[in-house]
Amino acid sequence: MRATTYAYAAGGLFLFLVPVLGIYPVFMMQLLCFAMFACAFNLLLGFGGMLSFGHAAFLGSAAYATGWLATAQGWGSVPALLAGILVALVLGAAIGALAIRRQGIYFAMITLALGQLIYFVCVEAPFTGGENGIQAVPRGTLLGIVSLHADVTMYYFVLAVFVAVFLLIRRIVHSPFGQVLKAIRDNEPRATSLGYDTNRHKLIVFMLSATLAGLAGSLKTLVLGFATLTDVQQSTSGEVILMTLLGGTGTFLGPVIGAALVVGLQEYLSDRVGGWVTVIIGAIFIACVMSFRRGIVGELVGRIARQLARAT
Repeated sequence: MRATTYAYAAGGLFLFLVPVLGIYPVFMMQLLCFAMFACAFNLLLGFGGMLSFGHAAFLGSAAYATGWLATAQGWGSVPALLAGILVALVLGAAIGALAIRRQGIYFAMITLALGQLIYFVCVEAPFTGGENGIQAVPRGTLLGIVSLHADVTMYYFVLAVFVAVFLLIRRIVHSPFGQVLKAIRDNEPRATSLGYDTNRHKLIVFMLSATLAGLAGSLKTLVLGFATLTDVQQSTSGEVILMTLLGGTGTFLGPVIGAALVVGLQEYLSDRVGGWVTVIIGAIFIACVMSFRRGIVGELVGRIARQLARAT
Protein backbone atom coordinates (compact mmCIF):
# COMPACT_ATOMS: atom_id res chain seq x y z
CA MET A 1 0.00 0.00 0.00
CA ARG A 2 2.79 2.39 0.92
CA ALA A 3 4.74 1.54 -2.24
CA THR A 4 1.66 2.29 -4.35
CA THR A 5 1.20 5.64 -2.62
CA TYR A 6 4.84 6.55 -3.27
CA ALA A 7 4.48 5.53 -6.93
CA TYR A 8 1.39 7.70 -7.39
CA ALA A 9 3.04 10.64 -5.62
CA ALA A 10 6.22 10.38 -7.69
CA GLY A 11 4.27 10.02 -10.94
CA GLY A 12 2.00 12.93 -10.10
CA LEU A 13 4.93 15.16 -9.20
CA PHE A 14 6.73 14.27 -12.42
CA LEU A 15 3.68 15.02 -14.57
CA PHE A 16 3.11 18.32 -12.80
CA LEU A 17 6.72 19.41 -13.36
CA VAL A 18 6.92 18.35 -17.03
CA PRO A 19 7.00 21.94 -18.41
CA VAL A 20 9.69 22.87 -15.87
CA LEU A 21 11.79 19.83 -16.79
CA GLY A 22 11.95 20.95 -20.41
CA ILE A 23 10.06 17.94 -21.83
CA TYR A 24 8.17 18.70 -25.04
CA PRO A 25 4.57 19.37 -23.84
CA VAL A 26 2.89 18.22 -27.08
CA PHE A 27 4.56 14.81 -26.80
CA MET A 28 3.43 14.49 -23.17
CA MET A 29 -0.11 15.50 -24.09
CA GLN A 30 -0.19 12.85 -26.80
CA LEU A 31 1.14 10.33 -24.30
CA LEU A 32 -1.54 11.26 -21.75
CA CYS A 33 -4.28 10.92 -24.38
CA PHE A 34 -3.11 7.43 -25.30
CA ALA A 35 -2.71 6.55 -21.61
CA MET A 36 -6.33 7.61 -21.12
CA PHE A 37 -7.31 5.48 -24.11
CA ALA A 38 -5.44 2.49 -22.65
CA CYS A 39 -7.04 2.99 -19.22
CA ALA A 40 -10.47 3.04 -20.86
CA PHE A 41 -9.67 -0.16 -22.75
CA ASN A 42 -8.33 -1.77 -19.57
CA LEU A 43 -11.65 -1.07 -17.86
CA LEU A 44 -13.26 -3.27 -20.49
CA LEU A 45 -10.59 -5.98 -20.78
CA GLY A 46 -8.83 -6.05 -17.42
CA PHE A 47 -11.88 -5.64 -15.20
CA GLY A 48 -14.70 -6.70 -17.53
CA GLY A 49 -12.95 -9.59 -19.27
CA MET A 50 -14.06 -8.49 -22.75
CA LEU A 51 -11.52 -8.20 -25.57
CA SER A 52 -12.45 -5.62 -28.19
CA PHE A 53 -10.61 -5.52 -31.52
CA GLY A 54 -12.35 -2.34 -32.68
CA HIS A 55 -11.88 0.18 -29.90
CA ALA A 56 -10.29 2.70 -32.28
CA ALA A 57 -13.81 3.28 -33.63
CA PHE A 58 -14.68 5.25 -30.48
CA LEU A 59 -11.39 7.14 -30.36
CA GLY A 60 -11.64 8.09 -34.04
CA SER A 61 -15.36 8.86 -34.21
CA ALA A 62 -15.06 11.30 -31.31
CA ALA A 63 -11.93 12.80 -32.88
CA TYR A 64 -13.71 13.41 -36.19
CA ALA A 65 -16.83 14.79 -34.49
CA THR A 66 -14.83 17.25 -32.40
CA GLY A 67 -12.65 18.28 -35.35
CA TRP A 68 -15.59 18.82 -37.70
CA LEU A 69 -17.63 20.81 -35.18
CA ALA A 70 -14.67 22.98 -34.19
CA THR A 71 -13.70 23.77 -37.80
CA ALA A 72 -16.76 23.61 -40.05
CA GLN A 73 -19.36 24.65 -37.47
CA GLY A 74 -17.27 27.02 -35.37
CA TRP A 75 -18.08 25.38 -32.06
CA GLY A 76 -16.00 26.16 -28.98
CA SER A 77 -13.52 23.69 -27.55
CA VAL A 78 -15.67 22.47 -24.65
CA PRO A 79 -18.94 22.03 -26.65
CA ALA A 80 -17.05 20.24 -29.45
CA LEU A 81 -15.31 18.06 -26.86
CA LEU A 82 -18.60 17.13 -25.20
CA ALA A 83 -20.20 16.42 -28.58
CA GLY A 84 -17.36 14.04 -29.46
CA ILE A 85 -17.86 12.24 -26.15
CA LEU A 86 -21.58 11.97 -26.87
CA VAL A 87 -20.90 10.46 -30.30
CA ALA A 88 -18.62 7.84 -28.72
CA LEU A 89 -21.27 7.09 -26.08
CA VAL A 90 -24.03 6.56 -28.64
CA LEU A 91 -21.74 4.45 -30.84
CA GLY A 92 -20.66 2.44 -27.80
CA ALA A 93 -24.27 1.76 -26.88
CA ALA A 94 -25.07 0.59 -30.42
CA ILE A 95 -21.99 -1.62 -30.87
CA GLY A 96 -22.12 -2.88 -27.29
CA ALA A 97 -25.77 -3.92 -27.59
CA LEU A 98 -24.81 -6.17 -30.50
CA ALA A 99 -21.46 -7.41 -29.23
CA ILE A 100 -22.44 -8.48 -25.69
CA ARG A 101 -24.81 -11.06 -27.14
CA ARG A 102 -21.73 -13.20 -27.79
CA GLN A 103 -18.69 -14.14 -25.73
CA GLY A 104 -14.99 -14.81 -26.29
CA ILE A 105 -13.69 -14.80 -29.83
CA TYR A 106 -17.17 -14.12 -31.25
CA PHE A 107 -17.42 -10.93 -29.19
CA ALA A 108 -13.97 -9.88 -30.43
CA MET A 109 -14.88 -10.58 -34.07
CA ILE A 110 -18.08 -8.53 -33.83
CA THR A 111 -16.16 -5.54 -32.48
CA LEU A 112 -13.54 -6.00 -35.21
CA ALA A 113 -16.17 -6.05 -37.96
CA LEU A 114 -18.06 -3.05 -36.64
CA GLY A 115 -14.81 -1.17 -36.07
CA GLN A 116 -13.91 -1.71 -39.72
CA LEU A 117 -17.38 -0.52 -40.68
CA ILE A 118 -16.74 2.77 -38.86
CA TYR A 119 -13.38 3.04 -40.62
CA PHE A 120 -14.95 2.76 -44.08
CA VAL A 121 -17.63 5.28 -43.11
CA CYS A 122 -14.85 7.72 -42.22
CA VAL A 123 -13.16 7.01 -45.57
CA GLU A 124 -16.29 7.74 -47.61
CA ALA A 125 -18.13 10.38 -45.56
CA PRO A 126 -17.81 13.87 -47.13
CA PHE A 127 -17.20 15.75 -43.87
CA THR A 128 -14.18 13.64 -42.79
CA GLY A 129 -11.88 14.85 -45.57
CA GLY A 130 -11.09 11.31 -46.77
CA GLU A 131 -7.40 10.47 -46.67
CA ASN A 132 -6.50 14.07 -45.80
CA GLY A 133 -8.59 14.06 -42.65
CA ILE A 134 -9.66 17.22 -40.84
CA GLN A 135 -6.84 19.72 -40.52
CA ALA A 136 -6.25 22.98 -38.62
CA VAL A 137 -8.54 22.20 -35.71
CA PRO A 138 -8.37 25.19 -33.32
CA ARG A 139 -7.76 24.68 -29.60
CA GLY A 140 -9.99 27.60 -28.74
CA THR A 141 -10.61 28.61 -25.16
CA LEU A 142 -11.78 26.94 -21.97
CA LEU A 143 -15.30 28.20 -21.27
CA GLY A 144 -14.43 31.42 -23.11
CA ILE A 145 -12.05 32.44 -20.34
CA VAL A 146 -8.70 30.65 -20.58
CA SER A 147 -6.97 30.42 -23.97
CA LEU A 148 -5.69 26.93 -24.80
CA HIS A 149 -3.35 28.01 -27.60
CA ALA A 150 -0.26 27.93 -25.37
CA ASP A 151 1.20 24.44 -25.05
CA VAL A 152 1.73 24.74 -21.30
CA THR A 153 -1.87 25.79 -20.65
CA MET A 154 -3.19 23.01 -22.87
CA TYR A 155 -0.91 20.52 -21.12
CA TYR A 156 -2.28 21.27 -17.68
CA PHE A 157 -5.83 21.03 -19.03
CA VAL A 158 -5.09 17.58 -20.52
CA LEU A 159 -3.35 16.55 -17.30
CA ALA A 160 -6.36 17.57 -15.21
CA VAL A 161 -8.69 15.55 -17.47
CA PHE A 162 -6.36 12.54 -17.32
CA VAL A 163 -6.22 12.63 -13.50
CA ALA A 164 -10.02 12.91 -13.35
CA VAL A 165 -10.44 9.91 -15.68
CA PHE A 166 -7.88 7.87 -13.73
CA LEU A 167 -9.65 8.56 -10.43
CA LEU A 168 -13.04 7.85 -12.00
CA ILE A 169 -11.89 4.44 -13.21
CA ARG A 170 -10.52 3.63 -9.74
CA ARG A 171 -13.84 4.62 -8.21
CA ILE A 172 -15.78 2.51 -10.70
CA VAL A 173 -13.64 -0.57 -10.07
CA HIS A 174 -13.86 -0.25 -6.27
CA SER A 175 -17.62 0.37 -6.31
CA PRO A 176 -20.24 -2.40 -5.92
CA PHE A 177 -20.71 -2.23 -9.69
CA GLY A 178 -17.00 -2.90 -10.15
CA GLN A 179 -17.11 -5.89 -7.81
CA VAL A 180 -19.97 -7.40 -9.79
CA LEU A 181 -18.05 -6.69 -12.97
CA LYS A 182 -15.03 -8.63 -11.71
CA ALA A 183 -17.32 -11.47 -10.66
CA ILE A 184 -18.69 -11.61 -14.21
CA ARG A 185 -15.14 -11.59 -15.57
CA ASP A 186 -14.08 -14.48 -13.34
CA ASN A 187 -17.19 -16.64 -13.66
CA GLU A 188 -20.17 -15.30 -15.60
CA PRO A 189 -22.48 -18.33 -15.09
CA ARG A 190 -21.96 -18.07 -11.32
CA ALA A 191 -22.71 -14.34 -11.37
CA THR A 192 -25.89 -15.07 -13.34
CA SER A 193 -26.91 -17.74 -10.83
CA LEU A 194 -26.54 -15.17 -8.03
CA GLY A 195 -29.19 -13.03 -9.72
CA TYR A 196 -27.09 -10.38 -11.46
CA ASP A 197 -28.11 -9.10 -14.88
CA THR A 198 -24.77 -9.78 -16.54
CA ASN A 199 -25.74 -8.36 -19.94
CA ARG A 200 -26.73 -5.06 -18.38
CA HIS A 201 -23.45 -4.78 -16.48
CA LYS A 202 -21.46 -5.69 -19.58
CA LEU A 203 -23.29 -3.12 -21.70
CA ILE A 204 -22.74 -0.39 -19.11
CA VAL A 205 -19.00 -1.03 -18.85
CA PHE A 206 -18.75 -1.20 -22.64
CA MET A 207 -20.43 2.20 -22.90
CA LEU A 208 -18.21 3.63 -20.16
CA SER A 209 -15.09 2.37 -21.90
CA ALA A 210 -16.26 3.73 -25.26
CA THR A 211 -17.09 7.12 -23.73
CA LEU A 212 -13.68 7.49 -22.07
CA ALA A 213 -11.98 6.37 -25.29
CA GLY A 214 -13.95 9.07 -27.11
CA LEU A 215 -12.79 11.65 -24.57
CA ALA A 216 -9.18 10.64 -25.32
CA GLY A 217 -9.80 10.98 -29.06
CA SER A 218 -11.44 14.39 -28.77
CA LEU A 219 -8.62 15.69 -26.59
CA LYS A 220 -6.01 14.35 -29.01
CA THR A 221 -7.66 16.22 -31.86
CA LEU A 222 -7.55 19.49 -29.94
CA VAL A 223 -3.93 18.89 -28.92
CA LEU A 224 -2.55 17.97 -32.35
CA GLY A 225 -4.97 20.03 -34.44
CA PHE A 226 -6.11 17.26 -36.77
CA ALA A 227 -8.11 14.04 -37.04
CA THR A 228 -7.08 11.42 -39.61
CA LEU A 229 -7.90 7.88 -40.67
CA THR A 230 -5.11 6.65 -38.38
CA ASP A 231 -7.44 7.34 -35.46
CA VAL A 232 -9.95 4.73 -36.66
CA GLN A 233 -7.58 2.19 -38.22
CA GLN A 234 -7.33 -1.36 -36.96
CA SER A 235 -3.66 -0.77 -36.15
CA THR A 236 -4.72 1.77 -33.50
CA SER A 237 -6.98 -0.85 -31.91
CA GLY A 238 -4.01 -3.21 -31.92
CA GLU A 239 -1.78 -0.60 -30.30
CA VAL A 240 -4.11 -0.08 -27.36
CA ILE A 241 -4.24 -3.85 -26.81
CA LEU A 242 -0.45 -3.88 -26.87
CA MET A 243 -0.22 -1.02 -24.39
CA THR A 244 -2.60 -2.71 -21.96
CA LEU A 245 -0.96 -6.12 -22.14
CA LEU A 246 2.55 -4.68 -21.82
CA GLY A 247 1.69 -2.69 -18.73
CA GLY A 248 -0.56 -5.29 -17.15
CA THR A 249 -4.30 -5.91 -17.47
CA GLY A 250 -6.37 -5.53 -14.36
CA THR A 251 -3.98 -2.96 -12.86
CA PHE A 252 -4.41 0.80 -12.68
CA LEU A 253 -0.89 1.91 -13.55
CA GLY A 254 -0.27 -0.83 -16.12
CA PRO A 255 -2.00 0.85 -19.09
CA VAL A 256 -0.24 4.13 -18.29
CA ILE A 257 3.18 2.45 -18.26
CA GLY A 258 2.36 0.51 -21.42
CA ALA A 259 1.22 3.66 -23.23
CA ALA A 260 4.35 5.53 -22.14
CA LEU A 261 6.54 2.70 -23.44
CA VAL A 262 4.84 2.36 -26.84
CA VAL A 263 4.38 6.09 -27.51
CA GLY A 264 7.88 6.87 -26.28
CA LEU A 265 9.46 4.27 -28.55
CA GLN A 266 7.43 5.46 -31.53
CA GLU A 267 8.41 9.08 -30.88
CA TYR A 268 12.13 8.68 -30.27
CA LEU A 269 12.95 5.73 -32.53
CA SER A 270 10.88 6.48 -35.63
CA ASP A 271 13.34 9.13 -36.88
CA ARG A 272 16.34 6.92 -36.16
CA VAL A 273 15.26 3.48 -37.35
CA GLY A 274 12.21 4.29 -39.48
CA GLY A 275 9.82 1.39 -39.97
CA TRP A 276 11.98 -0.86 -37.80
CA VAL A 277 10.39 0.72 -34.74
CA THR A 278 7.45 -1.66 -35.20
CA VAL A 279 9.83 -4.61 -35.16
CA ILE A 280 11.49 -3.30 -31.99
CA ILE A 281 8.15 -2.82 -30.23
CA GLY A 282 7.10 -6.30 -31.31
CA ALA A 283 10.32 -7.80 -29.91
CA ILE A 284 9.79 -5.97 -26.61
CA PHE A 285 6.23 -7.26 -26.49
CA ILE A 286 7.38 -10.84 -27.05
CA ALA A 287 10.07 -10.48 -24.37
CA CYS A 288 7.57 -9.07 -21.87
CA VAL A 289 5.01 -11.77 -22.58
CA MET A 290 7.64 -14.45 -22.09
CA SER A 291 9.10 -12.88 -18.92
CA PHE A 292 6.16 -10.97 -17.46
CA ARG A 293 2.97 -12.81 -18.29
CA ARG A 294 0.93 -10.44 -16.14
CA GLY A 295 2.57 -7.38 -17.67
CA ILE A 296 5.23 -5.14 -16.21
CA VAL A 297 3.14 -3.66 -13.40
CA GLY A 298 1.25 -6.90 -12.77
CA GLU A 299 4.49 -8.81 -12.31
CA LEU A 300 5.95 -6.14 -10.00
CA VAL A 301 2.82 -6.14 -7.86
CA GLY A 302 2.91 -9.94 -7.68
CA ARG A 303 6.55 -10.00 -6.59
CA ILE A 304 5.99 -7.35 -3.92
CA ALA A 305 3.01 -9.31 -2.60
CA ARG A 306 5.08 -12.51 -2.41
CA GLN A 307 7.88 -10.72 -0.56
CA LEU A 308 5.42 -9.26 1.95
CA ALA A 309 3.88 -12.69 2.46
CA ARG A 310 7.28 -14.19 3.17
CA ALA A 311 8.13 -11.38 5.60
CA THR A 312 5.03 -12.06 7.61
